[in-house]
Amino acid sequence: MFSLIFIAKSISSIRSFKHSKKVNINSAICQFSIIHRAVLVVTKLKKLNLGALSVNNHLLSFTMNSLSKHEIANRARILKSISIFKDLDEGLLGDIAAALSEKTIEKDTLLFKKGDKDYALYIIVNGSVKVHDGEHTFATFGKNQYIGEYSLVDSTPRSASVTSLEETTLLGLDQKTFHNLINTRNEISNAMLKGLVLRLRDYNKLEAELTHKNIEIEKQKIELEKQREELEALNSTKDKFFAIIAHDLKNPFSTVLGLSELLAREFETFDSDSLKNFITQIYKYSNNTFNLLENLLQWSMVQTGRMPLHPTIINLKHIIEENLELLAGNAKNKNIEMQIISSNDCSSYVDINQITTVVRNLLSNAIKFTPNNGIVKVEVSDSDEFWRVSVKDNGIGIEQKDMDKLFLIDSNPTTIGTLQEKGTGLGLILCKEFVERNGGTIWVESKPGKGSTFAFTVPKTDTIEK
Repeated sequence: MFSLIFIAKSISSIRSFKHSKKVNINSAICQFSIIHRAVLVVTKLKKLNLGALSVNNHLLSFTMNSLSKHEIANRARILKSISIFKDLDEGLLGDIAAALSEKTIEKDTLLFKKGDKDYALYIIVNGSVKVHDGEHTFATFGKNQYIGEYSLVDSTPRSASVTSLEETTLLGLDQKTFHNLINTRNEISNAMLKGLVLRLRDYNKLEAELTHKNIEIEKQKIELEKQREELEALNSTKDKFFAIIAHDLKNPFSTVLGLSELLAREFETFDSDSLKNFITQIYKYSNNTFNLLENLLQWSMVQTGRMPLHPTIINLKHIIEENLELLAGNAKNKNIEMQIISSNDCSSYVDINQITTVVRNLLSNAIKFTPNNGIVKVEVSDSDEFWRVSVKDNGIGIEQKDMDKLFLIDSNPTTIGTLQEKGTGLGLILCKEFVERNGGTIWVESKPGKGSTFAFTVPKTDTIEK
């Protein structure tokens, strides 16, 4: 290390220069009586980038650098790994490398503490340090690693403390020295800005990719949620299916078996009226069980996708009349008056089997929950592009809390009819499935003790043609 010492009246700044060429100067002491003579010499040395200026008690000292090319190259290599310097060329990195100061600290020395305004970059040459907040350690850094790169361009106080874990040698570059270097070498700031722009473009591209990924992930989440709901629905369907088989099918069969066994064993002991009563009971249970089996079969076919839609043009009034005739015996047993209000021409484009099932189930339910001497009214009315079919009774009605569950497989309530007729609730679920498959909607209006109105819509023929 070589020094040139100048006697000066007043020097207020310290400047740093790099070693750019080898200069054979061992030592020189120059005294100047006029300050501008010193400035001329310093200007010469500045152009040569030979070292650093310092001031102490009117002594202006210029200390020349003695770093080898190898040392400069090693420092530049480390600087190249720092993100804010990665786009600088070797020459500019060499300038910054020459401006680095070196110091060694003992073990357990606090380099800086949280909240300090220590605006400097530190590179670890040897040893190691820890980044911590009190006793909690966030990270440790060792040889050729660095801390505080953004302190060169940002004046935010330190967010954590740094302490040496052993004797540690550091290279440092403070913010002021870095700014002075940028002021003398515009190429550094230009290269950093260029690199920043490139990284911003990369970040924008990455952000776009991440946005696309997030959209895909959201779609997958929605699909998974849909599959989860479908799986839950399938599980509910399975549970309902086995509950019907275990209870609603078993009980009627048990009753039929019991009655038929009694008849077979003691037939001669019964008079004709008793025999007729037994046979009527067997018929009733057998008929109910048959209807339940038919609903189960249709339901299972829908759930497994084995019931395709076969729409054709039908007359709704004819479908209603056929089902009224089919259920006339049920209505007669309770002396229920059946009424139909419909125009002769109410054609619709639907699957005849599915809509027939809907009409039959709604009429059967209306009869079941209407008391003796009641009235069941079926009306077909015009509703824009749809026909509205309403089945109204003056029966026992439905509680609001139960109406919300009527068409749900996992919480479908069942109610005993006015003559203790039993049901599974499966018929209404089938009605909803079939109506919606044919492009309509179904709903219920009811008040306890006032009766119920089940209504559904189906598209008109001319709507389909449009």
